Amino acid sequence: MTEHWFEPLAEHMGAAYDRYAHTKGTVQEVDHVIEVLGLQSGDHVLDVGCGTGRHAHELARRGIGVHGIDISQRFVEIAQSNAPDGATFERGDARMLGFHEEFDAVICLCQGAFGMMTADGEDAAVVAGMAAALRPDGRLALSAFNAYFAVKYHEDADFDAATGVSHERTEIRSESGEPKSVDLWTGCYTPRELRMLLTAHGLAIDSISSVEPGSYGRDPATVESPEYLVIARVARPSAPKHSLAS
Repeated sequence: MTEHWFEPLAEHMGAAYDRYAHTKGTVQEVDHVIEVLGLQSGDHVLDVGCGTGRHAHELARRGIGVHGIDISQRFVEIAQSNAPDGATFERGDARMLGFHEEFDAVICLCQGAFGMMTADGEDAAVVAGMAAALRPDGRLALSAFNAYFAVKYHEDADFDAATGVSHERTEIRSESGEPKSVDLWTGCYTPRELRMLLTAHGLAIDSISSVEPGSYGRDPATVESPEYLVIARVARPSAPKHSLAS
């Protein structure tokens, strides 16, 4: 398994990750995802970049089976430690998922995997793996950081126009409060780029909405929201056309 730059950050934060403000809207986010994906009790969901398991836990509490994948062994251990029935977890690389038509839905939220890749083609590999994991009638909920927002508002970050990656230096804290200065890289996207990327991997876009953590909804895509939420489904092949010729 290929190492990832986020692993030492997750090791340092541990359970303190769930103290950050962006993790506090889990219930609202799951409410919305269940609605737009049409999830029901008994469905089976893959959570890619599951982190400490907050979305997976909430889905499982509602009778939805979830399997969470994260690159950080520390996060996986935290997710497993208090997992409700129906939620399972394993360390895995989102760039090499390896599932085939096993899930009713896939979620990848809060830049847990997609958008945290910095090398060319890595985000595409994440999308390819998620698409392959979906059953023929499966659906996807994917969040991505808004490139327009990054350029307009992230004055403390450096945005590389050539790669679409935003870089910032920030401070994180451990469970005991120990600070650590770290580098963060976030891949940023426009709605057009998201449509092209997902369509190239056999997914049809249902909607792209402007959202922020804890406030998922159906607002049209704008430059003013920090994230986009993409809802997509496996594209069904067109029915063959019948010739009228005898």
